[in-house]
Amino acid sequence: MHIVLGTTPDDTLAAFAARAAEDPGVVGLVLSGSRVHEGMPTVHSDYDLHVILRDRQASELAGLDWFRSAHLDLVVIPLAEFRTRGMPGRPDHFARYSYVHAEVLLDRLDGAIARILDEKRRLGAEEARAAVDGWLDAYVNQTYRSLKSYRDGHPAMGHLDAAESVPHALEVLFALHRRVRPYNKYLRWELERSPLGDRRWGADRLLPVVERLLADGDPDTQRALFTDLEEAARKAGHGEVLDSWGADLELLRHS
Repeated sequence: MHIVLGTTPDDTLAAFAARAAEDPGVVGLVLSGSRVHEGMPTVHSDYDLHVILRDRQASELAGLDWFRSAHLDLVVIPLAEFRTRGMPGRPDHFARYSYVHAEVLLDRLDGAIARILDEKRRLGAEEARAAVDGWLDAYVNQTYRSLKSYRDGHPAMGHLDAAESVPHALEVLFALHRRVRPYNKYLRWELERSPLGDRRWGADRLLPVVERLLADGDPDTQRALFTDLEEAARKAGHGEVLDSWGADLELLRHS
């Protein structure tokens, strides 16, 4: 299969979308990436497009899976796989956020493509609870390891563990609000456009904390973040995870 690039990414997308729409094996087209995040596209931005097929044998476009160019990036995927892509327990769970703001360009299934997307956009209640429990335990573990290293005179290792705790903390924070953690590129964008409802989690307060932990792992900053996350987690009913750490939590609470 061959794709002819147009003069601009817009031209290339329009030509390919028209071609795909004429293919009876294509049941949906979904746009994701920076183009669906207002204010994020640059002169370097391409279009990220999911082409959804009835099955892998339904169209010759299946051969274009993972096509990459300066104008257009493709994921060509069967409907059955699209239903589960990015969901918990999948090896491609990392792809979940790509669907949060995705736009449907074509849906031949009477709204089924849109409904599948809606299931991906937000965590279900039970899914969110399990996610918070798992990530909270991982966050506490990483922070505890970091602060032990600082206490025992190994600041470089403490810094490394502090940096590794940051993704866990962000997973907890977004899951507490039944939100999918954004890719780092879109973290400020999400916090500014869809606030988490607490000033402590606003971009102007949370991002300096993240930057400080990544810069040097400052123990006082770690403890301040833990205090805020502990309060939020207990309020949401996740105290059992925290209490399982027993007296070890004292290291995270006091300098």
